[in-house]
Amino acid sequence: MYRRTDRGALHAMNAKTVLLTIAGFVLLGIGAIGVVLPVLPTTPFVLLASGCFAGNPKMRSWLMRNAFFREHLTNYQQRVGLKKRTVAISLGFLWTTLILSTIALGTLWGGLLLASIGTAVSIHILCMSRPKRR
Repeated sequence: MYRRTDRGALHAMNAKTVLLTIAGFVLLGIGAIGVVLPVLPTTPFVLLASGCFAGNPKMRSWLMRNAFFREHLTNYQQRVGLKKRTVAISLGFLWTTLILSTIALGTLWGGLLLASIGTAVSIHILCMSRPKRR
């Protein structure tokens, strides 16, 4: 345990923890949006939020108790990759949404842009689905 004699240093540490906790919640929010918006990857935002919560044991514990976010963290920590079912659902939802968006846009450049984004996100998802070597 740290012992602080300077009140200013203790106050700055608390402000830093508060700011990191707020940033962690913002990042978790973006990650949660990534669940339904296929162009936003969920895992990197959850990992960043976990890093922000590192100085706050209560928030870190809460994050690890949350079944949805815990799966992303443990898959990353254990290097097991994504489940096949998760990959299939993600890719299906991604491409369905992109095709519908392309039809709604009705422009060639919009379709090409969405296809490029979809390809990049698909590669990212497929790379995350493979277990990593230790």
